[in-house]
Amino acid sequence: MPNTQPTIYEIRIDGHLDREWSDWFEGLAVTLAEDGTTRLTGPVADQAALHGLLKKVRDLGAPLISVNPGEPD
Repeated sequence: MPNTQPTIYEIRIDGHLDREWSDWFEGLAVTLAEDGTTRLTGPVADQAALHGLLKKVRDLGAPLISVNPGEPD
């Protein structure tokens, strides 16, 4: 039986985004790290939604560092 619960993801990108981008990223929390990266963290409904988020990162021209499922540390 497939998992119907959203999976928590942490998407890290190079550079800092303004927190106001959280609406564009479908409610993911936008956290600015001291190392100059931005973490987008929150529930993602399914693989199609994840691909949509990654497309938005691409459209911003922001370098993608990592995509990790599960609880962030």
